[in-house]
Amino acid sequence: MGLLDGKVVIVTGGGHGIGKAYCLGIAREGGSAVVGDIDGRAAEGVAKAIQDSGGKALATTLDVSNFASCQEMAQKTLDAYGKIDGLINNAAVFMSVPAEKGSWQDITEEAWDRMFAVNVKGLWLASRAIVPAMQRHKQGSVVNISSNMAFNGGLTMMHYVTSKAAVVGFSRALARELGPDNIRVNTLAPGATMSEEKATEAAVKNYERSASTRILKRIEQPEDLVGTALYLLSDLSAFVTGQTILVNGGAVLH
Repeated sequence: MGLLDGKVVIVTGGGHGIGKAYCLGIAREGGSAVVGDIDGRAAEGVAKAIQDSGGKALATTLDVSNFASCQEMAQKTLDAYGKIDGLINNAAVFMSVPAEKGSWQDITEEAWDRMFAVNVKGLWLASRAIVPAMQRHKQGSVVNISSNMAFNGGLTMMHYVTSKAAVVGFSRALARELGPDNIRVNTLAPGATMSEEKATEAAVKNYERSASTRILKRIEQPEDLVGTALYLLSDLSAFVTGQTILVNGGAVLH
């Protein structure tokens, strides 16, 4: 028996890095993983890898900043599986879609708006498109992905830090809205995670520097986040909602 036997879970930004790890974990635990990504080829690759290993998966090209694209993903999922049990709002401007960096005064207005269009509005649009299917069945779980940096700040990334702090507020408000429908909403906040497929030497040094500040002194890997995500999607967390869980090896205590 898997933790997610029979459950259908959509992962936005599921084609790369941590999102890919969530999809593989969902399938490993008996769930059907719907891999949504703006990089359609990457989404197809993750879905094929799951199917080739005997799991269930569906790929869809997705732009979370576009409501019609979110609706199309929801409909494609319902056509394939007839229901939706979970959603991981993971898509973000940061790594596979790179973020512009600079001091808070130098960040361009365009970069700020793009960050919020994906990292904050994208959560709202994806949820608007997908949650009604959960409401019809009076059950479901939404996991919104924030970041360590929402809790300890971060230089040269004010737009990113602010967007990820907004995720926490969004989750708390949505949890209250959806409580009557027996739908849970929680936030998962990763630390600095080596999510690139081929990290540069400079990137590895940065991760090692982050690791040295943690209680558990090693580099965080995408797989480190999967257990908490599966817990929040599964019936093990049936009475957990409106909460934020930091998974960072003790870099920030919350």
